Amino acid sequence: MKFTIDATSGGARATTLTLAHGEVQTPVFMPVGTQAVVKALDFNDMLNLGAKIILGNTYHLYLRPTSKTIKKLGGLHGFSRFPNNFLTDSGGFQAFSLSHNTKQDQNGMIFKSHIDGSKHYFTPKSVLDAQYDFGSDIMMILDDLVALPNSDERIELSINRTTQWAQEAINYHMEQKSKGIGTNQNIFAIIQGGTSKKFRKMSAEQLCAMSDYDGFAIGGLSVGELNNEMYDTVEYTTQFMPRDKPRYLMGVGTPEDLIENIDRGVDMFDCVMPTRNARNGTLFTTFGRVNIKKAEYKEDPLPLDEKCECYTCKNFSRAYLNHLFRSNEMTYFRLASIHNLHYYLNLMREAREAILKDDWVQFKKEFYDKRTINKEDK
Repeated sequence: MKFTIDATSGGARATTLTLAHGEVQTPVFMPVGTQAVVKALDFNDMLNLGAKIILGNTYHLYLRPTSKTIKKLGGLHGFSRFPNNFLTDSGGFQAFSLSHNTKQDQNGMIFKSHIDGSKHYFTPKSVLDAQYDFGSDIMMILDDLVALPNSDERIELSINRTTQWAQEAINYHMEQKSKGIGTNQNIFAIIQGGTSKKFRKMSAEQLCAMSDYDGFAIGGLSVGELNNEMYDTVEYTTQFMPRDKPRYLMGVGTPEDLIENIDRGVDMFDCVMPTRNARNGTLFTTFGRVNIKKAEYKEDPLPLDEKCECYTCKNFSRAYLNHLFRSNEMTYFRLASIHNLHYYLNLMREAREAILKDDWVQFKKEFYDKRTINKEDK
């Protein structure tokens, strides 16, 4: 991977990752394609939206259809027909959250499949082996997850175990690359520590000392803590992360969360929010959120967002979307998901342009001003 910093404006960064399947310009939002598909959409939709990278999940794809099946069918790119980049999460969070019998030990994580109850064991090496089969462009390592709140002793154990696994993972990856395996794949470590400055510093310093990692992520946030706690934790943590490598905030979040964390030096984001909220009737616009199921939209002839150039807004009215949602028509899920993802991806493009022009502070102000106008109108 080649990584360049194209511009900065305040704490915000515009960077470029050159990966095996094309360039990714940041700030970037990665649509979540857990099962090698973004729900309700196909690869042509993603290309039309301009997505340069999407996220798949190792836990789900390892269990079904299995990593070996995906490898046989051309890796994630051949299997899904999406030609641009894939980032795959390690699946540790899903193994932790979807199984009531997950157990971590010094060497990995034992869990039961949510599909058939079969037992499996994730280790730092086995998680990478699955991702080598996927052919993903960026691979996330296995980390030790803990529920919060928790004792300092358990959080410290989690950090030490995550560091141990990170060392095992990077050693294994370098060995595999020397054998010609995963030579075009990149590997990111995940900083943990909850909202504690002490533990975030500890985790960041231990992991970022491993110079062979291609990038670093901040994990374990957006799990119920207050927004300001998240923002403060990110701002504190980024100071310990290398300036010359990508910074990825996992599982975040609202448009406001993205703007605030770009301001704090984050380059990459992912979240199910735009697609999940779309399916549930919440749509993001220039002026804030719209609940399309409301009766006030039943005869509204306007597009969802008059400032939006997406396929949905150029062709369909709020009244039609209201009708499709209330009728439980599947077409609604596609049109709503297209709009929300377009909004997110376009917001990132506009943010990048502002950073390149060193106009970030004004861009951020205008972002919030538009939402204030909407609230006054309501």
